[in-house]
Amino acid sequence: MPNRTEDAVGSPGAGGGPCTGTGAGAGAGTTAKAGTAARAGTGRTERVPGPPAADEFPAALRAALSRRGLSLERVSERLRARGITISQATLSHWQRGRSQPERARSLHAVDALEEILELPGGALRSLLGPRRPRGRITPVRCEDAALRFFGEGSVAEQLIGEGFRDFNRGLSQLVIHDTVAVGESGRTESMAATVVLRANSPGVDRVRFVLGFDDEEAEPVDVRVTSGRLHEATHVRELKSMALDIRFGRELAKLETAVVSYAVEVSPSRKPAAHYERRSSSGLHEYLQQVFFHPGALPSHCRRYFREQIDSPPRDQQRVVLDPSHSAHVFASRCGPGVYGMAWEPGV
Repeated sequence: MPNRTEDAVGSPGAGGGPCTGTGAGAGAGTTAKAGTAARAGTGRTERVPGPPAADEFPAALRAALSRRGLSLERVSERLRARGITISQATLSHWQRGRSQPERARSLHAVDALEEILELPGGALRSLLGPRRPRGRITPVRCEDAALRFFGEGSVAEQLIGEGFRDFNRGLSQLVIHDTVAVGESGRTESMAATVVLRANSPGVDRVRFVLGFDDEEAEPVDVRVTSGRLHEATHVRELKSMALDIRFGRELAKLETAVVSYAVEVSPSRKPAAHYERRSSSGLHEYLQQVFFHPGALPSHCRRYFREQIDSPPRDQQRVVLDPSHSAHVFASRCGPGVYGMAWEPGV
């Protein structure tokens, strides 16, 4: 079964796109058999900005102010006209990276700023990431974040090869919805994902995803992309992993968003499934994981968990109750880098 998805997303300033690849792209909604593409140049559901890099919000704010030709005084006045009091000094600190909006009033001001500066909804707020210490923060290079999180010689690095350091550069993942189906045998039958991404630099035209499996018996038998265009699907049996390369169909403008959706059907693994997790080296606005169990394979109990690093012990464990549709879910918002997962034990 696919038991994990790993993602890394790049910080702004990277040229070209999140990755490079060759070959003709398949049309949206194309179905492709996994394992038909060459191994080189493919990646996995990894993502790379640390929680959005510390300079992303101030850089985007400065660029928007410059484009609109508005002074901080004028912006403060327009906020005040909306009943929001934010001083020029505070706005200055935000655009210089000396502090970031965190309180409810400040976040409300950011939403208003997006309208005043004629930005898409969420263009600024989604760059904030998790709460952080006050004061200036030195940006972490995306490749350093990926290596620190996944470790030297990780499966992701082996699968992607030399392109690992540029893995999904120029992209941020904002929202992810994972759906996993556990069949009557207790083995995972399929997994699907819908991902909302934002371009941090112009020219990005694709994204890579990497899926990990429980054992070598579990293999992808069918891959479908319903939003976006499947370019390559590569399964490496000895790594128990698969890489997907999905294209948007065009180059994105800076701060433009895109949605990709894919689904993978899986052959039975040796043993019943016991968990699923999303591994991310960067922050995420929202994450939702739903696991649907066949009525004949209901678990005795489920629990959600979080790990700061791949090899860290789980913490924040909480019991998850099945709903009437025999599904359990994990939801997190404004989440930082780490591993978000659900584990379960078979029923008696």
